[in-house]
Amino acid sequence: MNPEKAITISAAAHGIRSEQICPRALGIIKKLQHAGFEAYLVGGCVRDLLLDHTPKDFDIATSAHPEQVRKLFPSCRLIGRRFRLAHVHFGRDYLEVATFRAPHQDGKGGQVNAQGRITHDNVYGTLVEDAWRRDFTINALYYDPLHDEIKDFVGGLADLAKRQICMIGDVEQRYREDPVRMMRALRFSAKLDCAIDGETESLILPMAALLNDVAPARLFDEMLKLLHSGYGWQSFQYLDEYQLLDHLLPLTTDSLEQDPDGRFQRLLELALQNTDRRLAQGKSVMPPFLYAVLLWDKVQHYSAEAQQDGYPEMQALQLAATEVLRQQVKHTAIPRRFSNITRDIWSLQKRFSTRELKRVTALFENIRFRAAYDFLCLRAEAGEPVAEDAEWWTTFQDVDPEQRAAMCSKTSKRRRRKKRGPHKNSSQSNVG
Repeated sequence: MNPEKAITISAAAHGIRSEQICPRALGIIKKLQHAGFEAYLVGGCVRDLLLDHTPKDFDIATSAHPEQVRKLFPSCRLIGRRFRLAHVHFGRDYLEVATFRAPHQDGKGGQVNAQGRITHDNVYGTLVEDAWRRDFTINALYYDPLHDEIKDFVGGLADLAKRQICMIGDVEQRYREDPVRMMRALRFSAKLDCAIDGETESLILPMAALLNDVAPARLFDEMLKLLHSGYGWQSFQYLDEYQLLDHLLPLTTDSLEQDPDGRFQRLLELALQNTDRRLAQGKSVMPPFLYAVLLWDKVQHYSAEAQQDGYPEMQALQLAATEVLRQQVKHTAIPRRFSNITRDIWSLQKRFSTRELKRVTALFENIRFRAAYDFLCLRAEAGEPVAEDAEWWTTFQDVDPEQRAAMCSKTSKRRRRKKRGPHKNSSQSNVG
């Protein structure tokens, strides 16, 4: 197709309704256009509107440079070095406004490293140039809500109709520029139920190792987008199938390869399917919980080794947690505010076997109790030998305080009798 000519789709053809548009995004676009700049909704929000999905974000592309956007909006903050963006804030919320980019080039504002990966990308351009430098055709659609029309320079509308994900430009070069595009292709395939077209698909596996050069902090963000997309289980299976998992979660890959009874895979499946259901119901999900599941098998393995070396059970678990997290952050960073919660979820698992009232009460009142209890139930459902504990704690939460105390006291007496029994018998034997 002519790279300079856009297919323009009017309101009668595209079917997007004004009430589907975020009023704040509409206000930003109006102000930019009234100031003499071009401004459009772009990317995933346009794609989702055309599919009659509810967009998660409403991103805006404009001919205004970041500093010009900041002058128009007092609440605007500029972020990013590699890719300069404007965030227009509304209290704690914000909308992202990006300046049209030109095809990448070395020089002021744009640089690539020896592997071809973009390290700086602030080369501003025109609407047409911006369309052709985006990643996938279905993400390069521009919607002008004031004139109620869509512009398509790259064949995105046709690919969306065919339900296929197709890279814009030379696929190998685009993956080298930003290896995270491989993860994005798999995420969109899972989320939109689209096939990945031609080389966009066939080059993922042979180029997967490029992810090793991406900053761990960025990979952490992309992993959350992928596994918290509402289609996490399918996305995870794609990561495994295309061997991206080896470079993102090597400990998890190793656990899956050494999982003779399939118990760990079952735990992953249950956890990710549960996450998908919660997101579909509009409920919140916790990144620390996700990582607690993904790395649990290795924590158990290292903890068992430490106990064999003579460490007490709880100390062994803490040592194992430290080692597993140390290895994992080399690949995908885990912010401390998350890893500390992950540690808590792991360490509380051992305390679910207690039945002494004081300890039970302390555990029940622990701020991490709910997450740790949910993790316990998943372990039980996956086949780990903790079903009795999970059932006991489920009952404990459903009864009144007096019944809770009775559950603990009965269990404690029974356990004390068992402990005293052998001692009495031994004493009688000695007396005789």
